[in-house]
Amino acid sequence: MIPLAQMAEAVLRTADGREKTALSRKLAAEWKAARADSQTPDIGSANPPLHPARPAKPELLSPRDVPRRRPGSPEGRIALLHAVAHIELNAVDLHWDIIARFTHVPMPMGFYDDWVKAADEESKHFNLMCDCLEELGSHYGALPAHAGMWRAAEDTATDFMGRLAVVPMVLEARGLDVTPGMIEVFRKAKLESAVAALETIYSEEVAHVAYGSKWFHFLCGRDNLDPKDAFHDLVQRYFHSPLKPPFNEEKRAEAGLPPDFYWPLAVAD
Repeated sequence: MIPLAQMAEAVLRTADGREKTALSRKLAAEWKAARADSQTPDIGSANPPLHPARPAKPELLSPRDVPRRRPGSPEGRIALLHAVAHIELNAVDLHWDIIARFTHVPMPMGFYDDWVKAADEESKHFNLMCDCLEELGSHYGALPAHAGMWRAAEDTATDFMGRLAVVPMVLEARGLDVTPGMIEVFRKAKLESAVAALETIYSEEVAHVAYGSKWFHFLCGRDNLDPKDAFHDLVQRYFHSPLKPPFNEEKRAEAGLPPDFYWPLAVAD
């Protein structure tokens, strides 16, 4: 088995979404099998690209240029699924990138177990969204998508704690806030495949936020930092807008994010 960091780089350099996620799931299974066999696989090192390989479509636009569609319409529901698919594909790369990019920071093996599992689940989520799109006569790449999704990765490319603060503890936590509303959109439309897919995503994203919180607190403890103060400093440095309520306080608490982490960073509702 090749070192884990090289696995991660291979995923990052694969462009097609279905091919990327197939490779991601295959390599995650290899890692899981090795760990189940009580092995301590080599982490190694890699040279990850600043931007992951991407398919020719979708066209990536500035956030303000992405067309707005009513979520209650058939077109709007397709656009919503397409947006989630785009988020999930970026999440696949984000989770492999944190493995490949920060191998110079010594971490317990449990850190790698968590992020390989998260990358594997994000790969499954992307495929679920693609299946839903195809069921509705569309596909990933049929619509333009948000070009700003990778900005958090670029901004934190040299800051491990910043990456943990902004990606799982802000961006993925936002998913916990908005996914219940999306599920209701598809439930009202009686699109049960989409409801089931989004419910799977919702349940598994809690753990991804929790991984971020766990390892952020681990690094703070190792460096004798106050986690709340460090989180506030890093989010204000790297996240370019206030956090937006309403917050899913129950699921955020389940993931290890107490209210005094995010409310002080929120815009007035």
